[in-house]
Amino acid sequence: QVPVVESGGGLVQAGGSLRLSCTASGRTFTSLAMGWFRLAPGMEPEFVSAISRTGDSSGYADSVKGRFIISRDNSANTVVLEMNSLKPEDTAVYYCAADPNRYYSHSYATYYDYWGQGTQVTVSS
Repeated sequence: QVPVVESGGGLVQAGGSLRLSCTASGRTFTSLAMGWFRLAPGMEPEFVSAISRTGDSSGYADSVKGRFIISRDNSANTVVLEMNSLKPEDTAVYYCAADPNRYYSHSYATYYDYWGQGTQVTVSS
């Protein structure tokens, strides 16, 4: 098992910023490809961003490209999603996920074996 825990959600006004963090334990952090997904009420789950084991590859959904930045600190077993210029449509529960089997899993949700409980992000207009 790889416990995955998100933190950092909250309420912010449109145009503001939030920083989400995710920790994963149970195995060597550098063996995990990591990703962020989100689920808004009445919507399908949506890929947000992903990062490779070493952090040399990353990807973003078109809806967040240029506004969100993903990074990882392998010494701290942490992945961070910096969210800037937030919009009301970014409101969702954000989930961090870990894939122990691949170097980089991008947007393929089925590749991720371990998921956190989610953290709520609410952007008011």
